[in-house]
Amino acid sequence: MYKRTSWRRPVIAITGSAGKTTTKEMIASILRRKYRTFKTAGNQNLPGFILRQKRRISPAHRVLVLEYGMSEAGHIRHSCRIIRPNIGVITTVGTAHIGNFGGSIYRLARAKSELIRGMHPYGRLFLNADNPNSRLLHTRGFKGSIYTIGIHRPAHFRARNIRYGARGMSFTVRLGQRWHHFYIPALGKHNIYNALFAIAVSYKLGVPPRAIRQGLLTYQKPVRRLVVYRLRRHVKVIDDSFSSNPQAAKAAIDVLTTIGKGRRIAVMGSMLELGRFSRRGHRIVGAHAARRRVSYLLTYGPATPHMRAAAIQTGLPRSRALHFYNRIALHRYLSRIVTPYSTVLVKGSYKMNMHKTVAFLRWRG
Repeated sequence: MYKRTSWRRPVIAITGSAGKTTTKEMIASILRRKYRTFKTAGNQNLPGFILRQKRRISPAHRVLVLEYGMSEAGHIRHSCRIIRPNIGVITTVGTAHIGNFGGSIYRLARAKSELIRGMHPYGRLFLNADNPNSRLLHTRGFKGSIYTIGIHRPAHFRARNIRYGARGMSFTVRLGQRWHHFYIPALGKHNIYNALFAIAVSYKLGVPPRAIRQGLLTYQKPVRRLVVYRLRRHVKVIDDSFSSNPQAAKAAIDVLTTIGKGRRIAVMGSMLELGRFSRRGHRIVGAHAARRRVSYLLTYGPATPHMRAAAIQTGLPRSRALHFYNRIALHRYLSRIVTPYSTVLVKGSYKMNMHKTVAFLRWRG
């Protein structure tokens, strides 16, 4: 139906339940140091966007770095028909959009596997060894090379010696016979996984470690994804309001409890598009918040009472787990509990407009 791009140049397609945009930005930032690189604009990753962006690709582009998203089965297959990749990255198989797949992780993994079936059969595929759902991907019949990244499990590219700093993280990775030190200006262990994919793809394309290191230092960070604002009275606000799903919400809470030194306040909006998984997904996040000992859990939106209930059942005092039915009341309460040295995480699905709470906190100062 569509003329496919040549397999003579690297055509990298990135999909997954989380980390697509950040991984794309990291890979593009590295590869543009060596090649003229085309990348997907923003998170315009559905087939209609891919078709429009194809018209902007010229023979002068030596590398394509593309983000393939989906909200239903067939989207990734369609994108592969428009531009056929020869390098595939599946960042993770999680619960984002699982409601569109009947709440079944197996059906969601099958849809993600459209990338494997749609890419060049002798290409290179990069998977997350630490994600247990990676084993659900349909790799049978793929004749190319499969590489893995990870932190906890054995992998071809594995991060060690992870250290948090004030504005980012450092870690080491073995490339060939030597260990190399890397730093990313981002927080959260999930961003280590994104960086590992970028390191693995770039290294396999012949980029030297020094250029990889420089590219990771300067990648374009997506907006409203774990952006830290430092306000007066030593208050920090973590803006992660662009999107949310159980896996991403847990990762954001981990960042809050890692960098927060005073009161650690989690303001959580509803996670949408979870379907039958919604109640369970919200309860998973609430229990995680209690186990990570947040100081306060403030929930907002129709599904988040389940999050609050699970947090209380897991040990968070009822007086520190509150649900709000309107944003004005939420903001009024935040004004009371945000004290000097507090750290506030704000997260929720895009349509929950949690960025308004970030704006309120920044205006309040």
